[in-house]
Amino acid sequence: METRLAAPFRDQALGQEADRVLRSCVHCGFCLATCPTYQLLGSELDSPRGRIYLIKQVLEGQDAGARTQLHLDRCLTCRSCETTCPSGVRYGRLLDIGRAVLEARVPRTPWARLRRWALNFVLPHRRRFALALALGRAVRPLLPARLARAVPAAVSGPAWPAYGEEPRAGERTMLVLEGCVQAELAPSINASLARVLERLGVRLLPAPGAGCCGAIGFHLNRVEEAQALARRNIDAWWPRIEGGAEAIVVSASGCGMQVRDYGHLLRDDPDYAERAARVAALVKDPVEILENEDLAALAGPERPGPIAFHPPCTLQHGLRLAGRVEAVLAGAGFTLTEIEDRHLCCGSAGTYSILQPALAEQLGARKITALERGDPACIATANIGCQAHLQARAGRRVVHWVELLDPENPVHKALRRR
Repeated sequence: METRLAAPFRDQALGQEADRVLRSCVHCGFCLATCPTYQLLGSELDSPRGRIYLIKQVLEGQDAGARTQLHLDRCLTCRSCETTCPSGVRYGRLLDIGRAVLEARVPRTPWARLRRWALNFVLPHRRRFALALALGRAVRPLLPARLARAVPAAVSGPAWPAYGEEPRAGERTMLVLEGCVQAELAPSINASLARVLERLGVRLLPAPGAGCCGAIGFHLNRVEEAQALARRNIDAWWPRIEGGAEAIVVSASGCGMQVRDYGHLLRDDPDYAERAARVAALVKDPVEILENEDLAALAGPERPGPIAFHPPCTLQHGLRLAGRVEAVLAGAGFTLTEIEDRHLCCGSAGTYSILQPALAEQLGARKITALERGDPACIATANIGCQAHLQARAGRRVVHWVELLDPENPVHKALRRR
C-alpha cells in the first residue's frame, strides 16, 4: 500500500511504525472472512481493511471525526485478521496507533468520557472492583434481567496450597499474576492452578504489590497509566526473578498478552526497558507449562464429559497458542466437542461488552449457540472476561480449563450432579 504520511507523523517513531504496517497490506481482503464485526454489519469500514484505510487517511492528514472513531471503536481487537493475513500485517499495532491519534484529536461526548473514566477508575483496582461487585450482588434481585445476569454470583473454590517455609528438594518456583478482576470474580482459578502445579513439583508464588496488568487502561487509550502499572508489576516481581523464579504464569490469556508486550510498552524507558523485556520473555500461559509435564500426577475423579472449550482470541490469535489447551485436556482424559467457527470472538473483548453492548450481545449469543450445540457438561475457556461474558448467557457452568485439572475444585462435584 502506497503511503504519504503528513508532516506531524512522518518523522515520529509512531508514524514510521504505522507506515511500515500500512505498506505491508496488499488489499487482498482475506481478513474480511474472519472479522466478526464485518460479518455482523457487512460494512467495509467495519472490517480490518476498511479500518486500515481510515487510519491511513488520518495519518496522511485528512480530517477525521466521530464517525471514523466509531468504526475504530467497533473493532474487538480480536486479531483474527492477523492469523488469517497472508502478508503478516500487524493490524493490532496499527489499530493502537490509530486509536491513540484519534483520541487526541476527536473529542468524545461527556457521557462517553464519563463511562470510560468510570471503567478505568474501577476495573484495574482490585479493592474498588470488589466494592462495586459486592454492591451489584446486593441489589441484583432489583436489577433488570439484562443487568442482573451480568453480575456473577459468588463462587467457592479450593484453598491455596499450604507451602512449607522452605522449598522441597528439586522444587521449582514460578510467579503468578493475581490481577484485578479475576482475583475477585473467580479466585478459584489461580488457587487451582497453584494446586495443579504443586502436584507437579512447582511452587507458585504471588508477588505482594503486583496487580492489574494494565490492559484495561491501555485499550482505553490511557497509555501512561498502563505503563505505570507495568512498572509497578516489574518492581514487585523483580526480587523473585533475581532469586531464580523460572516463569511468570498468567492464567488469564488477555493479561498474558499484555504482560508479554511489556518490552514494547516500555521500550523508550531507560530505567525499565531492559527489565521489561526480560519480564516479557518470562511470561507463560498455563498451557505452555502443563503441555510439557506428565499429567499422570493429576489423576482424580472420573472425567465429566463432553467439554466445550472456547479458545479466547487472546489465546489463539494474540499468544498464538491455538489447539494446545485442547491437546492438554484430551491428554488428561477429557472428551471435547466440535465447535463451529471456534476462531470467532465471543464479544467480551475487555471493556467492549460494556462500551459496545449491542454487538457484544449478538456475538455472545452466536458463540453460546455454537458451544452448547454438542450438549457439553460444561464450557471451559482461558480468560476471565470470556468466562464472565459467556456465563451470563449460558445454560450451563463456564469454568477456566485449569479448574478441570484440579480434583479438589468444586466444579467436579457440580458436574457429577448434572
